[in-house]
Amino acid sequence: MTTLVEQEKIQQQFKERMNEDELLNCMRCGFCLPTCPTYIESGYKESHSPRGRIAMMKAVVDGIVEPDEDFERSLELCLGCRACEPVCPSGVNYGHLLEEARDIINQNKKHSLPVRAVRKTVFEGLFPHQNRMRNMVGLLGFYQRSGIRTLARKTGYLGLLPDNLATMEKVLPKVPTLKEMKNRPEHLPAIAEKVHRVAFFSGCLMDTMFMKTNDATMKLLQLAGCEIVIPKQQTCCGALHGHSGEKNGAKELAKKNIAAFEDLGVDFIITNAGGCGAFLVDYDHLLKDDPVWKERALAFKLKIKDISEILVAVSFHKKVKLELPAQVITYQDSCHLRNVMKTASAPRTLLGAIKGVQFKEMKEADRCCGSAGIYNIVESEMSMVMLDYKMVQAKATHATTIVTANPGCLLQMQLGIEREGLSDKMRAVHIVDLLAEAVK
Repeated sequence: MTTLVEQEKIQQQFKERMNEDELLNCMRCGFCLPTCPTYIESGYKESHSPRGRIAMMKAVVDGIVEPDEDFERSLELCLGCRACEPVCPSGVNYGHLLEEARDIINQNKKHSLPVRAVRKTVFEGLFPHQNRMRNMVGLLGFYQRSGIRTLARKTGYLGLLPDNLATMEKVLPKVPTLKEMKNRPEHLPAIAEKVHRVAFFSGCLMDTMFMKTNDATMKLLQLAGCEIVIPKQQTCCGALHGHSGEKNGAKELAKKNIAAFEDLGVDFIITNAGGCGAFLVDYDHLLKDDPVWKERALAFKLKIKDISEILVAVSFHKKVKLELPAQVITYQDSCHLRNVMKTASAPRTLLGAIKGVQFKEMKEADRCCGSAGIYNIVESEMSMVMLDYKMVQAKATHATTIVTANPGCLLQMQLGIEREGLSDKMRAVHIVDLLAEAVK
């Protein structure tokens, strides 16, 4: 519970830090309302819409509304999918307002001891340190390969977990060994005629839990004629920090990544995770008040490109034969890839080039699946409502393969398939894994 003293501090910080021009840019037109999943699923509550949240932020700045529990709850329930931004005629950067508001609240609110311990462990002790990430995922691999997982399932121990977490345990990818995670390349030559020298942002979870997807990404880049540099000094993108009110931590990670990539002499910096890519292209905003880093952040941002965009740009799908056994596939947009990085057509172009498959567009493929980073853990009830709706649309396509472009979306769709009892009839796969599978 937020105390009165904490509320006063939060209100003062809102006055000092919130971008009032951005708040005033909202014309209250309501174009954002049909795009907002929480507005729809809450029964059309204005306080759970982008327009309503912006109005409340402005009211806190003006001292009309106190930043109480209801206000905080409204911000917590927001997915941060940013579907409101592309449809906004005023171009309001809602995502920036949301992250600033969350940071103000987090920095001025005293959390309980258990919450402080968890946040410190996750944001300071784990994600900024790739060696610790490898060790953590290595423990998961030991759990999967030893008899512990079998024992946990047979004894019903997993039944002690919330239903969605128990089901998620079933859909986690088979993780590599610790030795494999430590033996990562730093440079790879182009296989086809060289067209670009690129750097690869390998990420934290992507280069551990989803390492095979990273391997497939690099193989596709090589086949596309790209020489690849993978700097060891890179670290977590900072998205989890930025979305969770840990802005200072996000800034430190951003600076480390900029320093790791800026002198490599590359044409592009390639990402394969929509959530990471969207945060990377926001580094210029994150560091806009830092005179030493703001120009360096902008130069970094201008080189960020999603794997699907670079493959289409070099006509990979026209030069390399892609073919799969006959099947129906559909595509679930990564919210941040579509709404922030503005990448929507490139994945569909690549999927449409695979011989033997029939691509069927999913209704509301651009609507959030409910993953949203760790939203499906901390807001599981709302997340599962969104996932159930998404699975209705997916099943309507009669697809046997659901393609995604972000690890969180991938796990969420796999969770949906498992919840529907369709694991023997349907699969979810990252787009680069499907393309690698299709290469002939």
